[in-house]
Amino acid sequence: MDANQLRECRKRLEKFLKDLLEPLGRAERRHWGGVYVRGLLLDGERKSIEPMADRMPDGNMQAMQQLIGQSPWDFKPVRRRLAERMAKELIPASAWIVDDTGFPKKGDKSVGVARQYSGTLGKVANCQVAVSLHLATDEASMPLNFQLYLPQEWTDEPEGSV
Repeated sequence: MDANQLRECRKRLEKFLKDLLEPLGRAERRHWGGVYVRGLLLDGERKSIEPMADRMPDGNMQAMQQLIGQSPWDFKPVRRRLAERMAKELIPASAWIVDDTGFPKKGDKSVGVARQYSGTLGKVANCQVAVSLHLATDEASMPLNFQLYLPQEWTDEPEGSV
């Protein structure tokens, strides 16, 4: 992709994100939401905030962490706008698909990580599992909703708690 194509791609992404991120309210949140999405789209194995911020010229780890970890915005209106937009693109739909996806993990600190069965891996392994709802046509499939599955050890009350 040459520089001109890249500029045009970024303009299309910014136009798409302007409507999508409107429910975030404040301009600062919408700005860092756009930066975060661009970070997710860039090459790079790790998609946590620090490595994404390091890969972008306008990346700011503290601002991105604030948006994701502490800023009081509701993800549901953003997710709803994305689902509605994608559903319009995939008309006429031919199928709804409910699927699970496993994400292998080396550590145990990420939410939902446990030794559990993953269809993606085909075995019991240390992983996160998510369930997704897709809308599909003969030519395309688009995830419309996604939920992290929490195994029992993540939802049980610890011993001695009230």
